[in-house]
Amino acid sequence: MGTWKYHLLLSVVALFVLGPLGGIAASYMNFSVGFFVGGQVLAGILGSAVTYGYGAEGKHGANYMQTMAASVASLCAMSVLIQSMVWLGMEMPPAWQLMLFVGCVGMFAVGVGMLYTPLLVDKLQLDYPSGLAVANILRALTDKRLLKASISKLGGGTLLGALAAWMTEKVAFVASIGTSAATLGAGMIVGSRITVPAIVMAVIGLVLVPTLREMGWLGPQDPFRKIGFVIGLGMICGAAAVDLSLLAVQAAKRIRERASAKDEEEESWKKVNIPRLLAWVGVWGGATLLVGTQVLNQPVGWLLFGMLLALLFVLINGISFGITDQNPISSAFVISVLMMSMMGLRVPLVGMMAATILLISTSVGCDMQQDRSTGWRLGTNRVTQFRYQVLGVIMGALLCVGLARVFMTAYPALTINQLDNPNAEVGQWGSAMTYKLVGAIRDLGSLSQAVVNALLLGLAIGFVYELLRKVVRGNARYQQYVKGSRQGFAVGWTVDAILLPSPYASSFGGFVAFPVSLWFGAGGIVTSVWNTFSKRGEPAVSGSPGEGEALPEDMSTMSLMGGGLIAGESLFFLIAGLIGLASLLA
Repeated sequence: MGTWKYHLLLSVVALFVLGPLGGIAASYMNFSVGFFVGGQVLAGILGSAVTYGYGAEGKHGANYMQTMAASVASLCAMSVLIQSMVWLGMEMPPAWQLMLFVGCVGMFAVGVGMLYTPLLVDKLQLDYPSGLAVANILRALTDKRLLKASISKLGGGTLLGALAAWMTEKVAFVASIGTSAATLGAGMIVGSRITVPAIVMAVIGLVLVPTLREMGWLGPQDPFRKIGFVIGLGMICGAAAVDLSLLAVQAAKRIRERASAKDEEEESWKKVNIPRLLAWVGVWGGATLLVGTQVLNQPVGWLLFGMLLALLFVLINGISFGITDQNPISSAFVISVLMMSMMGLRVPLVGMMAATILLISTSVGCDMQQDRSTGWRLGTNRVTQFRYQVLGVIMGALLCVGLARVFMTAYPALTINQLDNPNAEVGQWGSAMTYKLVGAIRDLGSLSQAVVNALLLGLAIGFVYELLRKVVRGNARYQQYVKGSRQGFAVGWTVDAILLPSPYASSFGGFVAFPVSLWFGAGGIVTSVWNTFSKRGEPAVSGSPGEGEALPEDMSTMSLMGGGLIAGESLFFLIAGLIGLASLLA
């Protein structure tokens, strides 16, 4: 351990196996269902297999690997930005120019994320639930039997996902019902309290389509999704206004509490050279502006504005991510678009390039903070972890552009602007993330009254629902009731999933086509039924340290199977896409 050969081993596996695996899945999910599930759990499990022979201290090596792999995945997920540029009709620059720009923004984001780490991770000690789960996984996987069980479930799910993807290509009936193993798998990971609200929103939208057409909000042939995504964006922003206000209060309280505590000498693994870090941010910020203006010919003022917004939202979204495990990237994007519109910007393509800096920074920077929270719990060297993330960003910048080109060349449906062609046959390529990005920015400065009204309606719904959820869920008697009996559990589920659903969850039903919402909902229902009626929902390994203790939800049977379904379907379509691309080139 600690030798150059050790780090070479970890880097090769993370850069050429785990990172691309997570990146492929993230890119494919954003192209299909419009969101992605981070690859930390998968990378942590497989990384632990590599470092198992090093014993308990191998958890640090596995953490380095999942840090690098997660960086690759975060940037690969941003391949939808290139798809958005295609939808907007932007003349695409050479691939190397895009890779250079994405890489510079990623390096800038890594530095910004690390700058806020002492505040969010060390001072405030935010939970970062996913980071905590990964830390628990890396500790738990020193048990050989648990390691084997985890890999078998992931492997089984991957095979099923690949089989389902093959059937959608070969069996007409399977394709006609909108089958998607990745969508089902994503629902299995998050559970029915998140997925059922998406179904409810989609059903309400379907019922209201005739009324919305009479109101002029939809055209004669437009689906609910055409205006539903605007309502969904408003709901996210309304809920975020409530959450961020409460988060600010909580953050101030934690700062006072930590300030009153006696400062302890900083441990060696935590130490970071702040002057060098500031220099890093300055140098890569300058490089981003240089590439953006001299290579991509974008105006320096709007690029600089995007960087300033990134400095703000990496902190705001980092607090949200640390407490709620929600990174409201879409909200940051919409707010940035509104601000640019108010400042007089009327060119969508310029706005997209400025927003690219914000989106990549909030994705990579907040992921950096989550990885630091894992390292904080494990005592992993922070500087070494930073270096692994930098290498991951380099690979991610290359794959981000490369995967976008591969997918869009092999599957031309990805290049169809679904806002202008709402009834186009696009198969499984729903592209919900691209749909809302382009929808929010293409009418920059000239929003129709229907869009404004839909946005205001969504804002009101999101604000009121999230406020009521906070009041109800914060009531001690209510919490005691829902946890005290089966009847209480049923009432709690009904409130969370149907009566007062999370606006973040409900909005998904406005972003995607109706069948996608149903498959997503089905996955969550399967998981909730399994966890309710089977003790295997929270497995424990006999004879392992802490026998009988429930494992993190991230390692439940359904979660592992769901992750496998996502990986299997995404890998199948990537391989099929590469074959199709090769045949086109031939």
